[in-house]
Amino acid sequence: METKKIVCYLFSIFLVSIGIAQSGNSYEKEILIKGKDTLRYRILWPIDFTEDKEYPVVLFLHGAGERDNDNQKQLVHGSRLFLDSEFREKHPSIVIFPQCPKNDYWSNISIDRTKKGREKFSFKYGEIPNSTLALVIDLMDQMVNKNFTKNDQVYIGGLSMGGMGTFEMLYRRPNMFAAAFPICGGGDPNSVSEYVNKVALWIFHGARDTVVDPTFSVDMVEAILKAGGFPKFSLYDFANHNSWDTAFAEPELLYWLFSNKKKNKE
Repeated sequence: METKKIVCYLFSIFLVSIGIAQSGNSYEKEILIKGKDTLRYRILWPIDFTEDKEYPVVLFLHGAGERDNDNQKQLVHGSRLFLDSEFREKHPSIVIFPQCPKNDYWSNISIDRTKKGREKFSFKYGEIPNSTLALVIDLMDQMVNKNFTKNDQVYIGGLSMGGMGTFEMLYRRPNMFAAAFPICGGGDPNSVSEYVNKVALWIFHGARDTVVDPTFSVDMVEAILKAGGFPKFSLYDFANHNSWDTAFAEPELLYWLFSNKKKNKE
């Protein structure tokens, strides 16, 4: 039985490695250097890309487990979602996967690990953003100023740590994004007034999440509703922390995402 489990585990690693390799062949490696800080990121260009056309832009923020400096691990979850040939034909777009280094975090937060069970997060939006998120902001500021970017179709999503980063990005750039899909994340409920009437939201979480308490997403949904927003919310009663698997499998996710446009270009 133990041998069978080991074989299955190794086979799953093999399949993940193949998936990353396939994604890696499509996503080009890039870096952004600002002072002493470096942001590694991967970018997927539309098929037959030309600067004479305008394209939507999708920014995706990975989770804590994919932090590194290899410019590779950030493609583990979500990168293949945008490689579907039919989708790429219908929705040619620019997709960006930045990578957070191991010693940093997308969102400016403090984490309480003193008690058993789920970690407790405190969000510090009132302070300057962490260095890596600041680089992502700089990258996106540059991207939206490109002639080939559709500024009314700029989107963001992320999972776990990246879901938290998604909410902070909405706070720091409320006029940039048309829609967002944070997965198993959380944020500062007091910040939603900055973007509640500007950004369409589809929030995901697993009710059985043992890493990030689902109440973090519930609190954000409640705050958005109280502020006059109308978020979509999917709370999966069967899902643990990896609710991104179910979210990515939602047949309407990408079509919902790309159906949203900003009413006024910034």
